[in-house]
Amino acid sequence: MEGEGLFDGLDAVEVDGGLWSPGVDYLAGWREARVAADRLNRVLLAAGFQLSELRASASTTGDGCGVVRLAGWPTVVERLARCLELAARNPGGGAA
Repeated sequence: MEGEGLFDGLDAVEVDGGLWSPGVDYLAGWREARVAADRLNRVLLAAGFQLSELRASASTTGDGCGVVRLAGWPTVVERLARCLELAARNPGGGAA
């Protein structure tokens, strides 16, 4: 099918494997998630992680809510889990 009318009657358009609905403000949610992801990435760097191995990235849900996704190599994620376990056992341990 070519020309006008190809998307007539569709309420959403699939773009890059995701579903985009007309009228949903995806940008606001993504901006909020971007701020949070950037903050987390700075903390990961300060803790000695490399962003090539573990990184937070901004995304949105189908209804436009911001989402932060954390992706990394399994061994590096295990290292992060150990760090979080230690922090959970020692709440407030030196944190400002």
